Amino acid sequence: MNEKTLFMLKKVLFYAFIFTVVAWIIIPLIVSALYAFSTKTDYYDPNKVIPTSFTSEWVKIILFTLGAWDGIKNSVIVALLTIAISFLLGVPAGYAIARYVFKGKDTIKLSIIALRMFPIPIMAIPLVVLYIKLHLVDTLLGVALAHTAMALPFVVLITSSIFASVDKELEEAAMVFGLTRFGAFKAITLPLALPGLAAAAMFTFVMSWNEVFVASVLTLKNRTLPAQTLSIVAGAAGGAAPAYYKFAAAFIMVLPAMLFIFFARKYLITMWGITLR
Repeated sequence: MNEKTLFMLKKVLFYAFIFTVVAWIIIPLIVSALYAFSTKTDYYDPNKVIPTSFTSEWVKIILFTLGAWDGIKNSVIVALLTIAISFLLGVPAGYAIARYVFKGKDTIKLSIIALRMFPIPIMAIPLVVLYIKLHLVDTLLGVALAHTAMALPFVVLITSSIFASVDKELEEAAMVFGLTRFGAFKAITLPLALPGLAAAAMFTFVMSWNEVFVASVLTLKNRTLPAQTLSIVAGAAGGAAPAYYKFAAAFIMVLPAMLFIFFARKYLITMWGITLR
């Protein structure tokens, strides 16, 4: 096998791999979108793989009759609260890890990562008992605090890497010209780190948006969209939901997160550019 043939073979395998990955992601999205709007007749027609008749009835039922619209509003509130609390705690921690040398720094970083090693289900009962005592059961703040505990390690690690990529000499130069440490951070570091912080906010939003177990355990009435969707597909009309309801629920679940990522994608690309310098 000559060098040119080997190069072409590697190129074909590379593009085949890329195509497989893209198809793995895109095909479920296309299928859920198609069957979310398929009529009942087309859905159960064994001779049709792709529906040709469409209706918005199932999406409207999921949204307005079975309560998914309220779940969307609750999910947005919880996600925004999670971002706010995570950043309030995580950004100072990430900055300290990136800028200062102190005893036990590596241990702290390892401990932050170790927070993710405990499965949430084994902590469900103690968490519910604690929330009952704190009167946080069935509240959006309670769900946001639980999501913050899950997102905070990622926020700390991401922000620390972003701050580490910003030259320390820039802050020192600003302080030489009279700015305080906080002033230098606000005027120099924060604007340069803003794309990375936006990407961290995106990760936090998507994590909170998709989380279902904690929201299902801690809420009954004020449920987020994933928890509400779970209750819908498991108990619509007093029994298991029809399959086209499930596709409609999947479409409603995926669409807002995709829109959020679409508008925030430029910050993610910018963050990659900053951290790879």
